[in-house]
Amino acid sequence: MKNIVEFGPVQFIRGTKGGRYPFCNSIFLESSGILIDPSSDREILKGLSKKVNSVWLSHWHEDHIMHLDLFEEATLCMHELDTPPLKSIETFIDWYGVGDQNKPELKERWRKMLVEMFNYKPRTVILDLEEERLELDGITVEIIHTPGHSPGNLSFYFVEPEILFLGDYDLTPFGPWYGDRHSDIDQIISSVNRLRQIPARTWLTGHEHGIFESNPHQTWDDYLKVIDTREEKLLAFLSQPRTIEEIGEAWIVYGKPKEPIEEFKLMEQISMKKHADRLIERGEVKYSDGKYVRS
Repeated sequence: MKNIVEFGPVQFIRGTKGGRYPFCNSIFLESSGILIDPSSDREILKGLSKKVNSVWLSHWHEDHIMHLDLFEEATLCMHELDTPPLKSIETFIDWYGVGDQNKPELKERWRKMLVEMFNYKPRTVILDLEEERLELDGITVEIIHTPGHSPGNLSFYFVEPEILFLGDYDLTPFGPWYGDRHSDIDQIISSVNRLRQIPARTWLTGHEHGIFESNPHQTWDDYLKVIDTREEKLLAFLSQPRTIEEIGEAWIVYGKPKEPIEEFKLMEQISMKKHADRLIERGEVKYSDGKYVRS
């Protein structure tokens, strides 16, 4: 399997471990020196460092900035709504809801992980990417604001080769991820449905195999169906009153306990609270005395 796959002017750089977390796949536009999501393969990215003028981020998550430290001289660009965590490690940790836990040791573990594993350094010189159409050297790029996975999540459509980079709307069997404070399930559904209408011929994703060279018709449906399946499981679990801690221990999103346990338990609880709130809005769940129960 090639580590770099070329689609005309668009280079797809496979991430280490097949692009699975904590790595992702990157996109490189050599003609304009633009690198998107520098967290693929550190050795490959080192080799590109002198060619990179600008780094674009699809969103703020740590698995998309791991090798950003290689490009300190490059202009950093992303949507304004996702910039706060890049400017402050405390904000980065807070956006994951870690500060709400009142566990200093957990917060310290996150701080250490971000610095030692993801090479985190605050970046304050950031240029905003907005939804727009840019004419670059030899290629036209449509920047598409696709919120949900994050408030400022971006996708990119390369017009002439008809290539759509979906980022973390990655069409994997795991389904959409919304385990931090500012992700939003309804926005994810809207953004995915918008992306599937774009007349691409090739679809590239931020994780795993990442290349679809024919329309992933059923895969779009299967990806969003995961949201419904999680809510069906939650409704069944709420046949009796449950606290959010008890809901988290059911591991409806991740399927089983994962290490590090406290970190994954927090993301599980945040994800399931979003589902519970949606079900409350629809009148299918009630919340009283700190517990959720099916209506």
